[in-house]
Amino acid sequence: MRLLVLGGTRWLGREVVSAALTAGDEVVCLARGTAATVPEGARLVVADRTAGTSAYDGLDGRFDAVIDLATHPGHVRGAVAALADRCERYLYVSSGSVYADTSRAGATVDAETLPPLAADTMGSLEEYGSAKVACEQAVLATFGAGRSLVARAGLIGGPGDASGRTTYWPWRFAHPASADGTVLVPDVPGLMTQVVDARDLATWLVESARLGRTGTVNATGDTVPLEEHLRTAREVAGHDGPLAAVPPAWLEEREVQPWAGPRSLPLWLPLPEYAGFGDRDASGARGLGLVPRPLAETLADGLAWQESVGAPAGAGLTDEEERSFLAELP
Repeated sequence: MRLLVLGGTRWLGREVVSAALTAGDEVVCLARGTAATVPEGARLVVADRTAGTSAYDGLDGRFDAVIDLATHPGHVRGAVAALADRCERYLYVSSGSVYADTSRAGATVDAETLPPLAADTMGSLEEYGSAKVACEQAVLATFGAGRSLVARAGLIGGPGDASGRTTYWPWRFAHPASADGTVLVPDVPGLMTQVVDARDLATWLVESARLGRTGTVNATGDTVPLEEHLRTAREVAGHDGPLAAVPPAWLEEREVQPWAGPRSLPLWLPLPEYAGFGDRDASGARGLGLVPRPLAETLADGLAWQESVGAPAGAGLTDEEERSFLAELP
């Protein structure tokens, strides 16, 4: 297969390229190439996608498929216009953030989505979901349902997760901030998580390109309660110290943030408004061959990677913050 990857220099994109190269495919990547290069064996075409259709002038020949990870609608609009007659299939990595209602558990891909972003460029993270909707619509409008796969990815995890969302907990359990090994955890009964390993997602995308799979699916990991996720993270880290479980109200009073970012407890989300955020129907992707590896493997490999680069910088509590909060407990 001759595969075009729009991107390919960063985490998921590099995993896609590596999976294709392992399978013996010819891989061409189109990217700015300013921050990183592509895996050895792939060919990089340097281009700026803000240039519209002219950004693709440096590509030669036809492609069996293109895999696109873009967020800005203008990038996708330019790509589909330029590649419609040069590529058989278009696979677009979207996001579960496209949905308008995050409260309903088990929702399918038929659930209502946010209004599409009209602008070519996403102005802030608040527009992320709408930007992804606009990207999806651009792909489907040009390639049609019969020539495209829209993969609404859930939370992506594993080695390379610079956001810290899936590596913080194994890291914290492996490196407690307190002298007695106590770790602060959110107590949110009923909150679900869905982590898809970047390596599984990448391998599946490449296989789907080769096999001509089409449709719109929720490409997520298995649905796992947050308490089970934390228990698994403890096990892979070998933690046997105490847990200090606190309710959301306690965290909110102290301005601890949910989900990600500085001064946060990753994966925690308020209920009931986010009851469906980590609990969407993934039967469509399972039917198209997406098989997630065990969560323990994703978390263990993520921890090993995190150990090689240092403490998570994108999410969680610092040691000082953790100790300060623990000191407030009775």
